[in-house]
Amino acid sequence: MSEFKDLSAVYLIGAGGIGVSALARYFKAQNIRVAGYDRTPSPLTDALNAEGIPVHFEDNITLIPAEFLAVPKEQVLIIYTPAVPKTLSEYRYFSENKYNIMKRAEVLGIISRNFKTIAVAGTHGKTSVSTMAAHIFSSANAKADAILGGISKNFNGNLYLNNSGETEFLVTEADEFDRSFLHLTPHTLVLTSMDADHLDIYSDIDDLHRTFARLAGQVRADGNLILKKNLPLDRSDVKANIFTYSLSDEADFFAQHIETDAHTSHFDIQTPTGLIKNVSLQIPGYVNIENAVAAAACANLNGIVNEQIRAGLASWLGVRRRFDYVVNTSKLIYIDDYAHHPEELKAFIGSVRALYSGKILGIFQPHLYTRTRDFAQGFAESLSALDELILLDIYPARELPISGISSEIIFENVTSSEKTLIQKSELMQTIENKSFDVLLTMGAGDIDRFVEPLKSLCLQRLNMQI
Repeated sequence: MSEFKDLSAVYLIGAGGIGVSALARYFKAQNIRVAGYDRTPSPLTDALNAEGIPVHFEDNITLIPAEFLAVPKEQVLIIYTPAVPKTLSEYRYFSENKYNIMKRAEVLGIISRNFKTIAVAGTHGKTSVSTMAAHIFSSANAKADAILGGISKNFNGNLYLNNSGETEFLVTEADEFDRSFLHLTPHTLVLTSMDADHLDIYSDIDDLHRTFARLAGQVRADGNLILKKNLPLDRSDVKANIFTYSLSDEADFFAQHIETDAHTSHFDIQTPTGLIKNVSLQIPGYVNIENAVAAAACANLNGIVNEQIRAGLASWLGVRRRFDYVVNTSKLIYIDDYAHHPEELKAFIGSVRALYSGKILGIFQPHLYTRTRDFAQGFAESLSALDELILLDIYPARELPISGISSEIIFENVTSSEKTLIQKSELMQTIENKSFDVLLTMGAGDIDRFVEPLKSLCLQRLNMQI
């Protein structure tokens, strides 16, 4: 962290973002004063406040802690996310007063230069794979830190710092939004997927693919590119060693002898140097097996031995909002997932369908007007695999409305015979009258605010059945 050695204070604009909050904790652990602003309270901002990182929720420069303004500007770093509008009063204040302002991705890139960075990229799967890999390294007592894009249940957070007093590896998520991952120069890169997404940033899927290829070309020559088999990546600029992985098709790393049920998965992992036998996961589903193969490849290529990989995967508890069991009983299942792209929904719903019989009711909140516009038909096809759908209004995040774009353009093409289109304020009243054996909530917006009320509803129904 030599580039930041003279820092006395870090101020975060958009402190409740999953990536920014990890950096908040990182700098706090370096005994640097940290505070910030976010638009709305959330469990993440609640946690930051509880950890001694004050966050306020009104865009008002008078609420910036006085001790931050008293520190010499050259000792203060302002971190923001691309989603923050430049018209924000606090952003304008720091910009006009010539503070050092950096995007979250730039800061992560600078931090990562000091380590052998293991980065996981892809339009989906990157959070689960990076969190799984980080847990394997930590359980093996490797000298590894992790800055993650999700809440690891093993770490109970999105930051892990090893206790060795020194760090060799940094495990992190490489985000394609705003081309953020181009700030990284990884030692090891996993590439999970290259589906069209963020077409508000990329001109088309070819532009997206070219940018992934550019990232792959930035992997160190003495490092590794771990590529999901059959991805259409241009490898012409890749200097690193290239390895492929898959769920069960033959590749450099793939799973064999798979057995999975509603509770666990058991399999072996074939590697270039032999077989990792008797691997188990506490969280079922083929998507998690494939993620485990990718995480095992990261570990295998960086010196973690088979016994440690096996132990790490067996004790992995998952990621909050990634195939996240909220209620798990023989009579009723409720799973929450961050899926917000048609391919993610297809994989998630397909995994659930393979595990459980009975009626599956899914609640989906579309994320962004642009994503809804670009993938409406794909969303409709994926959601049609449900027995019943409750579709909510679009969560806009950073975007303004687009004329003619609403959840209706998804809804009209869903082929499920039972489907309902409502505002999120109507959800709890609507679901009171619904029957289901398996309940799913899906989306990247604020649908997670309904997890606890829906959990209470499910538990109430179970109590009534006793």
